[in-house]
Amino acid sequence: MTDPAISPTGLGVWPGKAYPLGASYDGYGTNFAIFSEVAEKVELCLFDGQGNESRVELPEVDAFIWHVFLPGIQPGQRYGYRVYGPWDPAQGHRCNPNKLLLDPYAKAIEGVFDWDESVFGYPFGDPDIRNDADSAGHMPKCVVINPYFDWGTDRPPSREYADTVVYEAHVKGLTQTHPDVPDAMRGTYSGIAHPAIVEHLTSLGVTALELMPVHHFANDSTLISKGLSNYWGYNTIGFFAPDPKYASTLSPGGQVQEFKAMVRALHEAGIEVILDVVYNHTAEGNHLGPTLSLRGIDNRAYYRTVEDDRRYYMDYTGTGNTLNVRHPHALQLLMDSLRYWVTEMHVDGFRFDLASTLAREFYDVDRLSSFFELVQQDPTVSQVKLIAEPWDVGPGGYQVGNFPPQWTEWNGKYRDTVRDFWRSEPATLGEFASRITGSADLYEHSARRPVASVNFVTAHDGFTLRDLVSYSEKHNEANGEDNNDGERHNRSWNSGAEGPTDDPAVLAIRARQQRNFITTMLLSQGVPMISHGDELGRTQHGNNNAYCQDGPLSWVDWSDVDEDLLEFTRTASALRRNHPVFRRRRFFSGLPVRAQGSQAQPDIAWFRPDGSEMTDQDWGSGFGRAISVYLNGQGITDLSTRGERVVDDSFVLCYNAHDEPIDFSMPPAAFGASWALVLSTEPGRLPISAPVVPVQGIQTAVPVITGDPGPVVDAEKSLTVAGRALAVLQLKTD
Repeated sequence: MTDPAISPTGLGVWPGKAYPLGASYDGYGTNFAIFSEVAEKVELCLFDGQGNESRVELPEVDAFIWHVFLPGIQPGQRYGYRVYGPWDPAQGHRCNPNKLLLDPYAKAIEGVFDWDESVFGYPFGDPDIRNDADSAGHMPKCVVINPYFDWGTDRPPSREYADTVVYEAHVKGLTQTHPDVPDAMRGTYSGIAHPAIVEHLTSLGVTALELMPVHHFANDSTLISKGLSNYWGYNTIGFFAPDPKYASTLSPGGQVQEFKAMVRALHEAGIEVILDVVYNHTAEGNHLGPTLSLRGIDNRAYYRTVEDDRRYYMDYTGTGNTLNVRHPHALQLLMDSLRYWVTEMHVDGFRFDLASTLAREFYDVDRLSSFFELVQQDPTVSQVKLIAEPWDVGPGGYQVGNFPPQWTEWNGKYRDTVRDFWRSEPATLGEFASRITGSADLYEHSARRPVASVNFVTAHDGFTLRDLVSYSEKHNEANGEDNNDGERHNRSWNSGAEGPTDDPAVLAIRARQQRNFITTMLLSQGVPMISHGDELGRTQHGNNNAYCQDGPLSWVDWSDVDEDLLEFTRTASALRRNHPVFRRRRFFSGLPVRAQGSQAQPDIAWFRPDGSEMTDQDWGSGFGRAISVYLNGQGITDLSTRGERVVDDSFVLCYNAHDEPIDFSMPPAAFGASWALVLSTEPGRLPISAPVVPVQGIQTAVPVITGDPGPVVDAEKSLTVAGRALAVLQLKTD
């Protein structure tokens, strides 16, 4: 260990600057800066390739920012911090210089946690005594990076929300078994950028890839002891650092360059990159958790503690702690992280895990909390896609429809209603109609538009689409918790048999139900989100909480692809993309619109199967489990980017959630003379397919609908729609 006043490079110790925070390499050396309001002394710890440690005391502190500049410190240098200060858990102070701490602003982190007793602030079994064992040998190390990257002509795709199709995926889960991805690239950022993955996404019409957490995260010791791992990654400990577990390179800090290369490749294909981010808590857990970073730097500034006894943490996340978004430096950490990922890593947006937690100013959820005010006024962050998971586990945490105007939300009510409709739950018809038309009841009051609703039926948390129609109960035995974990009320239906079956009738229902969900979602107003592998028929064998399953159970199995379902998904997505009536930018008004040369008709109309318009009494009685809706392509009030009025063909969609076939009469002649069937979830009904051909504006191939139309149905004549099926008819204009 060197003298604190001597630089290990022999080039001196300079005062440096208080901003930017973190380690910043400028070509000559590296500036180090870290915040701590309670620190009495801070040491920078530098490690060589053999793990030998040198310490440099930070000589300057300005407004609680400790800083130093070390000439000669190059990219690849491993480092950490030791903070001297009060250790008084009852008052919320947990400084201990024997614990090596990760830099909250580290751009790269190397190594893994081995959960030795030394990384905990107390001896096991006695949490009231300070543990002075040195943790450096059992901690990952931060890495100084070279910020330079050749972005070339990279530009953000800047997709309009209305034109967006989101695909939620796990870096490893999507790529680990793909036969065309080289072994060394599977499970990595490079694997995501491989042409085989990119072409699959573009063939589905995907415009935004939403990656499950890639911020550096820790595997829980309790899972490791069971032979499991934190596969999903909702256990962040580095808000600036892409996790090296998903990097094919082994060079220190190389994961940063590989991540940037992935973003550049996706942008070249016209695909935006959205990160699922966890800013509500960290991997340090509750008062019995390890001391890894924020806890040892300034516990009370970074975490919300219980006012009556500061040794304990407020927990609105179910993970043991909650970040203190009331503190200016905690807020700065989040905002600096968001700006970094946009400006330096070129990502296009964020999905905020348990976003209601960020809105808790004191106890209640406050839509106008400091965090949201900062986001709204920030010239960088406010311009990217902001998606909220609008709930947490605290009281009043379910906030669907209550986020600020520039935000979109995972619409949990959409998921629940659509699931209930297709499993024939009673009294869902009125809400179903609201959900598939953009959920105006949730968003219009705050001047938001249909695109505020991210429509999804499945996500990483819960059943896959195939399992949703194959299991009525969860089967999570593999998680080692006696099937007690995971959601019990899944709104699923096994179609007549629990799990695997050879019954052709059950299999036929399951196939239709999967197509029903996909079509409903893709043709609803709002932003659709596909969960990775649903288009392939991916199964987790009834496990609805695969957070700890890093293996074949949770990976996409590319050797077992439902080709019919994949082709159908491509076709339904192409229908959405080709017709703006399915992706309106404004809510329906129900008012008549006069098209040239025709009688005025409303922009939307609802019909009973017998062809009569729905009445208030019908809606109030929860009429039936079948309904059709007319969408007027001449009634779109949107303007194109050139200021031209958007017009489209008109459509009728017939939804039948009954077990038996139903005859649907077409609307009266005033709505249109004849209608051609263009999509049906009943297999084998249509000759339409989705061949892969180039489309202008996207460099890789995407499908377009071709082929002869299906049966033509005249006005007021009927079309038989099979039980549990959906039919889409297009107005014939010739």
